[in-house]
Amino acid sequence: MAGFLASSAYAYSTGPVLGDLTWTTPGRSSADSMPLGNGDIAANVWTDPDGDILCYLAKNDAWDHLGRLIKVGRIRISLKPDLLDRGNFEQSLSLEDASIVISNGSTTIKLWCDAHWPRLVVEVESDEPCEVRVKLDKWRPKARELDERELYSQGQDGPYMAMPDNLVRKQRGAVAWYQRNESSIWSSVLDLQGLAESETSDPLINRTFGGYIKGEGFKNRGRDGLSIRKVTTASFSVTVHCAQTESVESWLEQIKNRAGSITPAVVADAWRDHQTWWSTFWERSHIQIESRGDDRGHTEKISQQLAWHRFMVACAGRGEFPVKFNGGLFTADWPIEGETFDADYRRWGGGYWWQNTRLIYWSLLGRGDYEMLRPLFRMYLEMLPLAEYRTQKWFDHGGVFFPETQYFWGTHLPNNYGWDRKGRELKDVENNYIRHEWVSGLELIALLLETYKHTQDDALLKNELLPIARAVLKFYALHYPHDSSGRLKIHPSQALETWWDTTNPMPEIAGLHYLLPRLLSLPDGALTVSDLGAWRALSARLPRLPIGKRNGKLTLLVAAEHEGEPHNMENPELYAIFPFKLFGVGRPDFELAHTTYDQRLFVETGGWHQDSIQAAMLGRAEQAAYYVGKNYTQGHHPEIRFPGFWGPNYDWVPDFDHGSVGQIAIQSMLVQTVGSRIYLFPAWPSDRWNVSFRLHLPEQTVVDCKLEEGKITHLEVTPTQRKQQIVVLLDQDKA
Repeated sequence: MAGFLASSAYAYSTGPVLGDLTWTTPGRSSADSMPLGNGDIAANVWTDPDGDILCYLAKNDAWDHLGRLIKVGRIRISLKPDLLDRGNFEQSLSLEDASIVISNGSTTIKLWCDAHWPRLVVEVESDEPCEVRVKLDKWRPKARELDERELYSQGQDGPYMAMPDNLVRKQRGAVAWYQRNESSIWSSVLDLQGLAESETSDPLINRTFGGYIKGEGFKNRGRDGLSIRKVTTASFSVTVHCAQTESVESWLEQIKNRAGSITPAVVADAWRDHQTWWSTFWERSHIQIESRGDDRGHTEKISQQLAWHRFMVACAGRGEFPVKFNGGLFTADWPIEGETFDADYRRWGGGYWWQNTRLIYWSLLGRGDYEMLRPLFRMYLEMLPLAEYRTQKWFDHGGVFFPETQYFWGTHLPNNYGWDRKGRELKDVENNYIRHEWVSGLELIALLLETYKHTQDDALLKNELLPIARAVLKFYALHYPHDSSGRLKIHPSQALETWWDTTNPMPEIAGLHYLLPRLLSLPDGALTVSDLGAWRALSARLPRLPIGKRNGKLTLLVAAEHEGEPHNMENPELYAIFPFKLFGVGRPDFELAHTTYDQRLFVETGGWHQDSIQAAMLGRAEQAAYYVGKNYTQGHHPEIRFPGFWGPNYDWVPDFDHGSVGQIAIQSMLVQTVGSRIYLFPAWPSDRWNVSFRLHLPEQTVVDCKLEEGKITHLEVTPTQRKQQIVVLLDQDKA
């Protein structure tokens, strides 16, 4: 970060609203872009050295024929006189209303992604008459063979081609373009994995996505652009649409209907509704940290990062599919050595990694951003039929498991599954890192349970939590043999990606011990007689938590048995602290958990590492604060301008894991719940940090609190009766 701030060409100042930015020099490429979005569509916006404004447009469901989530397109906005003509340049990002304003003192351009409609709106105001031009900037003019490094999930039967953008001819007063999947990898992936006869349909074929540019008074300029001359005000919209349609003509009719009118009155009404949505969003929760002494802006940066991360998740998290951990909707032409591909590239490709995706969604609960959890739950619910078919076909029993890495429709990624099937059965997965890593199903249930505890949403309980819980727990009940004492023997198995040959790994055992009592205590009438019988029987067969001595001290173990050398850098034994909260503040065996944390094999932070979260869950304020501070103030790529675009770390830019871990850790430092008790400031460095926050808790509870100079100066709890259940842990024993 220091190198970035030291460059005068890249200097920025924070605005009056926490997280706002103003830049006083134009950029060079999309690496100098700012983020915009409405949850379903998003834009990287930058101004190039010639004064043109460029936008990469993305949509949450723009999957190409290879299962890659790619850009919808790029547009270029030009002004005459030139935007840089006066030399008084400012480009500002306002988080409060999710807009970008670019000005030279005479002409002002405002860009925003309508919170309620899939369109980018661009408004221009000028003190003197000007010309406004907008065009499709065709950066994908023809089919191109992809470099093997651009592909993660394929690897055989190539070549694999990136397809061009297609311009729709003869659109009067408009510009339209699209990509359409005339082929699909879906059927070959199912064939490879023995799933061709499953009753599922191809989600890629005929998927068509693109944009439609239109504005009142704009006329066609060339085949791919529009312009309006001698105006002091102008506005246009870029509507973005994706659908599986019978023809391009059907898609074109749909996007035209969505584009509608873009008159000044329509824009004004949409802007008011847009502002209202974002105002409600920001009022829902906040965290603002201040230092009690001079910390050189350290806590200010943490507060900004919390705001930027939440903003980017909101910009990408309300579409049909979950947020992609490896860049979300904000991939760009990043100047990263060895990976300088185009903006469609993202490290690890188009699949979903549970280890990485889950962190985004745990971070939403405390913020009360419950609607953004829906895409994740919906994706896994829609996978159930294929997952049930696979379990029956591969293992000859019922239930489901979810692979650690998978396409959004639920199959393994081909190169993880393995193309060469010689000597292998259908169930044999080639990639050792994820071969038996199936803990995602258990953690998904934990996340669903926590969401239900927060929202008390009976529809979520009935339609999402219970169907997934029944299917996943049925798999564990049927898949594993018994040991000599009649308990489950979870083998063959692995402990995350790090230990490949284990018996009774901690993540699975902790998950089952955590989930079953909580499921069995759901409200009367929620569970069937079959649920009660099956889950009580499974509870009686659970193995004990793996506990033993390490370095002469009793500690939680990775597994009851495992091989000698690790293969990655995870601490599976700490899954009993988070995400399966068996140990921690207000819970039993506190010292055992502390000893385990102290003896963890991998001491690390950044990216997906959970050390800060687990430190917070154990009430270790100084360690948690150190890790969060380090994450949010170090490691930003010096040639990527927006400070919230963290990465690449292990994943890509922006790295949504990096921001999510910090969110979860800070929330857990401020407040935790155990049963009906609310622990306030369980891991907060009150001697160094003041804080104001508003966070959401189970039982539809909201805590609004302010801590100043080590004293609580404001505390409001809704509903009010929950205030009686607060336990303040400032400078107290955390056990």
